[in-house]
Amino acid sequence: MIDRCREAFPIRMMCRCLRVSSSGYYGWRGRPVSARAKDNQRLSERIEALHAASDGVLGSGRLRDDLHDEGETCSKNRIARLMRVAGLRGIPQRKRRGSKRSTSRPGAVSNHLDRDFRAAAANTQWVTDITYVHTAEHYLYLCVVLDLHSGLIVGWSMSTCQDRQLVLQAVLMALWQREDRTPIILHSDRGCQFTSGEYQRFLNGHNLVCSMSAVGSCADNAAAEGFFGMLKRERVNRRRYRTRAEARADIFDYIERFYNPRRRRKLERLRKKKEDLTQLSV
Repeated sequence: MIDRCREAFPIRMMCRCLRVSSSGYYGWRGRPVSARAKDNQRLSERIEALHAASDGVLGSGRLRDDLHDEGETCSKNRIARLMRVAGLRGIPQRKRRGSKRSTSRPGAVSNHLDRDFRAAAANTQWVTDITYVHTAEHYLYLCVVLDLHSGLIVGWSMSTCQDRQLVLQAVLMALWQREDRTPIILHSDRGCQFTSGEYQRFLNGHNLVCSMSAVGSCADNAAAEGFFGMLKRERVNRRRYRTRAEARADIFDYIERFYNPRRRRKLERLRKKKEDLTQLSV
């Protein structure tokens, strides 16, 4: 504070009022910057750049992961402290209370996942769902297909209509990316798009095993709901889309240029960590 106000007030007077020796102040000012302070400055500049590149959505945890990808070894607490000094904040997830009351499900369809969203390998269990995005031109509907093993969005489509074709286009995109035709469990809620005969015939023709939630139970499809919550928290709710085309471009940017690349880097980190543990055990 003395250094900031030295042009406005006499230094000796400020030192006397703050009970600091003038020799101590001059010694502090002439002291070279420590290596720790220089490193903090360098980290702060990189943290600000990564935070700005993410449109201000990343918190200390995900910034730590990005910095570790670049070879840094800083802790989450250190990043949080530097963010606090710089006035930076991520977008935390809001806690919601209460749940919808579940009703009985018709016996023709089974829930193969039973709220177990762990998959042993890629392209063995997918989940799909539909959400809407508000624009000045009315709603834009988004359907995604999420791989439970990797967390990647392997298929998606957008349309002005919430119909079967919206779902089929997203599933087709996911099918084009798989390398074989082994059976895949595809879980959804019980919306009319998923219970339609055309959708069921499509699944049977492409070796997909249909799995559905109970009626009114969003927790049965929590993985897809979680992605939509993240999308809206980090991108959609922070925008005002004038047109559907503007919303399409922004959602495409979020999925393909922000979310999926980060998931791939996380998978690579986990793979390297597993390899390192295997080598240590050997």
